[in-house]
Amino acid sequence: MNLSTLHTLSPLDGRYAQRMAALRPLMSEFGLMHRRVQVEVEWFIALGDAGFAEFKPLSEASRGFLRSLVLRFGEADARAIKDIERTTNHDVKAVEYWLKQRFAGHAELLAAGEFVHFACTSEDINNTSHALMLQAAREQVLLPAIDRVIDRLRGLAHHLADLPMLSRTHGQTASPTTVGKEIANVVARLVTARERIAGVRLLAKMNGAVGNYNAHLAAYPDYDWEAFGRQVVEERLGLSFNPYTIQIEPHDCMAELFDAITRCDTILIDWSRDLWGYISLGYFKQRLKEGEVGSSTMPHKVNPIDFENAEGNFGLANALLTHLSQKLPVSRWQRDLTDSTVLRNMGVALGYSLLGLDSLARGLDKLEVHREALAADLDGAWEVMAEAVQTVMRRHGLPEPYEQLKAFTRGQPMTRELMQGFVEKLALPADDKARLLAMTPGSYTGLASALAKRI
Repeated sequence: MNLSTLHTLSPLDGRYAQRMAALRPLMSEFGLMHRRVQVEVEWFIALGDAGFAEFKPLSEASRGFLRSLVLRFGEADARAIKDIERTTNHDVKAVEYWLKQRFAGHAELLAAGEFVHFACTSEDINNTSHALMLQAAREQVLLPAIDRVIDRLRGLAHHLADLPMLSRTHGQTASPTTVGKEIANVVARLVTARERIAGVRLLAKMNGAVGNYNAHLAAYPDYDWEAFGRQVVEERLGLSFNPYTIQIEPHDCMAELFDAITRCDTILIDWSRDLWGYISLGYFKQRLKEGEVGSSTMPHKVNPIDFENAEGNFGLANALLTHLSQKLPVSRWQRDLTDSTVLRNMGVALGYSLLGLDSLARGLDKLEVHREALAADLDGAWEVMAEAVQTVMRRHGLPEPYEQLKAFTRGQPMTRELMQGFVEKLALPADDKARLLAMTPGSYTGLASALAKRI
């Protein structure tokens, strides 16, 4: 039954379906079937190359045909596997039977048909398939989406490196910074988070029912099956081999990957909230879109909806990713099936991360700096110059500099005239006094500009 997007339970397949287009072929059940076919094909070809008397190396024509099944795998193939599963009630066995059916008319393949899925447990196929799915999603979708946000933020950091902005610590006015420097802080964090995501090695195993090559050695007791499994996993599939497993690969690498993505999402939740606040303060405006409504009753509103959507979707992603990372490494004895149903939600978790990244990128593209609001805020916060003044006083040994400025500024309205009048009365060297008198909240930004341009 084909349901419209109005009837889907997940908004990823409904409201946001178009924004999931790049991820869906990789992390859906279709994507899992596709990878299972790839693993079965490469295992089968590798067995032919192993030198067994019963299975000679396949011809180039047969190899090409088998790999074309992977390259051209489509909707009809996935539906055919699903039809077989209705009888087998076993998804991996359905792939095996589907593959054997494709051998019709290929005498060489038919003769070796029982070497399809030879000595494998379903988890040999599943764990490698899941790793391939995650690898593709990471390289083709997730990292490029993170890179787009990083590149956009880096561009903004450089462009706004010199634009002064009033800081707020504990929600109160604090030493000024620049808009670019605050954005550069986020870029630095994201670059580190991205490196951690990219650096996780995805492990896989091909070692039988409980990880000991029992069936393999029963059939060919003198063959180095561990080396063979490593060669298939690393050379043919491009993953990292795990030699020590139970029936399942223990999923520690998945947990590491999901934790790394969670860290990236958390950084972006922090940034989405900060941007929301800066928009509220008037530091940023949002470009208007013709026909768009901000409120059903208040016509003036232009809501920061993209950053609110980003925050919400990153939160959903982290809830799922955290459960995945905590649950998947736990399995009773050599195997239980609790991981199987959880693994089917990997695409949902990554989908919410991707949706958060997409929402954030959309919001960033709408931002416009409100320079007048930034300047007015700075000019109304001369109390922040107390830090500079008391620090110069300390240098020259003036009495109780901190205490003097505390009594002068704390809880008191402060203007340029009041602050400069205080400085005029100080017994400071002429050069330092002149420097302090020339300072404004807009110029008191330290290395902020240089740091922003360096990111």
